[in-house]
Amino acid sequence: MKVLVTYYTKSGNTEKLAKAIYDGVEQTASKEIIPLKEIQRVDEYDLIFCGFPVHSSSIPVRVEKFIKNVPDGKNIAFFATHGSLPGGPLAITAFHYAISIAPNLKVVGTFGCRGAVDSQIIDSLLQDPEHRWWAIEARSATGHPDAAELDDARAFAESMLAKARWLE
Repeated sequence: MKVLVTYYTKSGNTEKLAKAIYDGVEQTASKEIIPLKEIQRVDEYDLIFCGFPVHSSSIPVRVEKFIKNVPDGKNIAFFATHGSLPGGPLAITAFHYAISIAPNLKVVGTFGCRGAVDSQIIDSLLQDPEHRWWAIEARSATGHPDAAELDDARAFAESMLAKARWLE
């Protein structure tokens, strides 16, 4: 099985998660890790892990374009970092959107964890009544993704690989 781990990151949080997922893919699989901006073709891969930071409870435009260009029938697993609390509606909404734009792909799973948010972003959002609650929540994401979350990402990779093999 040939596996691609690709990601879009600005702060480095999603890249950390991508590296953990890459490490979690067993050595018997052929695997590559490539930043999303460097991807040329994906038709040769049996399983694609696609990572992104959650932006305003959605996915970055660059990631949306990538997903929409993945060939029909491909196995794909989404992973994301976010400043929200685990299981919060903002990250869940982003995953739902990613899945909704991939109707002809086999979405084998999703994984999300917290990621530290730039303090300047938090400070500016604290001034905006509409976003103040999220900014307060995002402050507690400092230090994430942490070691436990990276371990969980490695386990996620193993389970998605097993699921993709079962679907073949």
